[in-house]
Amino acid sequence: MTDKAQKTIGWGILATGWIAELFTKDLILAGHRVAAVGSRTQAGADRFAATHGIARAHGSYADLVADPAVDVVYVATPHPQHAEAAKLALNAGKHVLVEKAFTLNAAQAEEIVALAEARGLVLLEAMWTRFLPHMVALRAVIAQGMIGEVRSLTADHRQKLPDDPAHRLNALDLGGGALLDLGIYPISFAWDILGAPQTIAAQASFHATGADRQVATVFGYGSGALATTLSSSDSAGPNRAAIVGTKGRIEIDRTWYAPTAFRVYDTDNQVIHSFDGSVGGRGMQFQAAEVEALIATGGVSTIMPPRQSVAIMATLDEIRRQIGLRYPSEGA
Repeated sequence: MTDKAQKTIGWGILATGWIAELFTKDLILAGHRVAAVGSRTQAGADRFAATHGIARAHGSYADLVADPAVDVVYVATPHPQHAEAAKLALNAGKHVLVEKAFTLNAAQAEEIVALAEARGLVLLEAMWTRFLPHMVALRAVIAQGMIGEVRSLTADHRQKLPDDPAHRLNALDLGGGALLDLGIYPISFAWDILGAPQTIAAQASFHATGADRQVATVFGYGSGALATTLSSSDSAGPNRAAIVGTKGRIEIDRTWYAPTAFRVYDTDNQVIHSFDGSVGGRGMQFQAAEVEALIATGGVSTIMPPRQSVAIMATLDEIRRQIGLRYPSEGA
């Protein structure tokens, strides 16, 4: 797709929180066209539009998706509203990029993927890490057999986040907790490299609010490979990842899920390949480029297939079943 073609696609930003701010900045930096923003209030939309130089501001999500200047909607609401916002946009004939975690559970994920398929629209989970240059290069290294057969993967995503019980991250009714906000990164990474796990084991610890503050998982695969992940919202970790194979290993620098570098070592611990993944901005523009390419070709993403997003939500459902975590909107 040419740069000119890309810039004709109008983005609509649905919700105006922190992640929407970050994505919008990267869109503008990379030359994508942000046509409109929608918020639950006109004042909120006006403030966001003024900050980012967006021409059209809507005081409701319904008005945003009805805007003829908008071709694709970026859903940046809290997790429990992802599915309804995506359906609103899809039913208005708009393509959709939905923040990760894709939905609250696999049933919701299946519903929006089926709707997008039926309407012939692009739907993509905003797992921005998968589209970063160092991840593209990393997959190529594995495909070339540089580290042999993958035997194990380890990744952590641990941050010291606000501990205020009223904060969204600690509120169960808003889908708060380490799993959906942080754990989705290493879990999706394990899916990316090793595919569907054959076995899943999980343990967790919780805040007084009932939201999960630490989640550890071990995935087993038919090949004999193992993947381990650890995520926490109450303590800062190294945020590194490694993939070990029969001929060598890949070590990804911190912060592994953001633009960074990696090195490939052989079994004698010698560096045989390295990659510098520096990019402009935060790196969220690469998922936008994927959406626009899919709109132009009418294709389905091979990097983050919607059907895989459904399957990953099923993995998260199983983890929650094992650790005893349910969200209020799911009922008893």
